[in-house]
Amino acid sequence: MAEVKKIATRDSYGNALKELGELHEDLIVFDADLAGATKTGTFKKAFPERHFNCGIAEGNMVAVAAGAAAMGLVPFASSFAMFAAGRAFEQVRNSIGYPHLNVKIGATHGGISVGEDGASHQCCEDFALMRSIPGMVVMSPADDVEAKAAVRAAYEYKGPVYLRFGRLAVPVFHDEADFKFEIGKGEVLQEGSDVAIIANGLLVNEAIEAGKTLKAAGISARVINLCTIKPLDEELILKAAQECGKVITCEEHSIIGGLGEAVCALLSEKCPTPVRRIGINDEFGHSGPAAALLKQFGLTAEHITEVAKDFCGE
Repeated sequence: MAEVKKIATRDSYGNALKELGELHEDLIVFDADLAGATKTGTFKKAFPERHFNCGIAEGNMVAVAAGAAAMGLVPFASSFAMFAAGRAFEQVRNSIGYPHLNVKIGATHGGISVGEDGASHQCCEDFALMRSIPGMVVMSPADDVEAKAAVRAAYEYKGPVYLRFGRLAVPVFHDEADFKFEIGKGEVLQEGSDVAIIANGLLVNEAIEAGKTLKAAGISARVINLCTIKPLDEELILKAAQECGKVITCEEHSIIGGLGEAVCALLSEKCPTPVRRIGINDEFGHSGPAAALLKQFGLTAEHITEVAKDFCGE
């Protein structure tokens, strides 16, 4: 059996920027002294005159990117999620969101899979922060193919976009030749009728594996990849809730304010449905190997399987 290829979506981000840079001269990149880690260094090597290091000053970087967008350029401003969404929140809100400028925020190192960097750098609040800004598109791609497609879609979209990428290498399960991506649209990866498992980011592959295990156990799980957290694919979610009767959400983010709450808000208004949320349970992470942390916090296929079996047994 061929070994599954694994690529960190932050690498996908850097490669996509380089590819887009070859096609679009208006694309420029700002970084907060982290080009090696965010992988915007890939773009910098190809287009040094269009890459700007703003230093460890994320608020200033965001404001400069806003000015570039006001001039008609298409800036991608990059840093770790903790700094791009957290430290620079006020500037993102007031300088990008309020005037609805065409700035793309490329945030890497999201979630607890940042691992040994510890709780201070493990941003599990960025979806909540960015969702709260009017007009902001929020995306968390699941693998290399989807990440590159999301970057391309973000460039084409006119308005502010927040993209979250991971540090940890994750399996590539999409076929690039057949994959079609659209902002605000999810995809069904496995059909099912007993429970719908809705995931994003690195939890999508875990949901796929859980779906296989559940199928072998006689539970029909519909597995859905929902890269775009805002705007939601309401039609897909409502259809899954109506046809399956139970929904599980999975995200490498706090259960407060992220994918789970977005899905619950929709269902409570339009199709009341029992929901279980899998994510970070209102607590901070801590230092440790990424794989061990994901297991400890229940962000694995095994835990999703356990929750689904318990849920469907009720």
